[in-house]
Amino acid sequence: MIYHGNRLTLKPDVAPEQVEAALESLRNQGRSIPAVKSFIVGRDYGGEYEWAATFVLEDLEGYWEYLIHPAHLNTDRIGLPLVDKFVSFDICDEEDPEVGAKIAALHQRRYDTMPDISKLVANLGEYVGSAPPRS
Repeated sequence: MIYHGNRLTLKPDVAPEQVEAALESLRNQGRSIPAVKSFIVGRDYGGEYEWAATFVLEDLEGYWEYLIHPAHLNTDRIGLPLVDKFVSFDICDEEDPEVGAKIAALHQRRYDTMPDISKLVANLGEYVGSAPPRS
C-alpha cells in the first residue's frame, strides 16, 4: 500500500469560497477515483501547514491512475493557484528499495505529458516533496 500525503498552506488572499471549492475537489478525488482505497481531507495540526489530504493507493498502477484521473487534474488546476507552501510525501510498506524512484518517475511522466500541471507546480511559492518537476 502507498499512502500519498499532501500538506499545504494557502495564500493569504484566498477567498473562503475558493478554499471550500478546492477542499471539495480534494474530497471528490477520494470519492471518484477508483484507485483510491481510502482518503482523508482536513485541517493539518502540529506543523506549519493549514490543510492536508492523504490518499491510500494499492500499488504503482493505482498511483498512476490517481495522478492522471480528471478529478485529480481538476484539483490541481483549481487548487494549486491558491497554494503558497506545499509538501507531498509517500509512505509505503513495499520492500522494493526503488519504490521512491518509481513514484518520482510517475510524477515526472505526468509533468512531461501535462505541461500545464508542471507549470502550476513550478509556480508554487514553496514545494518540497516526493516529486518536484525537473527543469
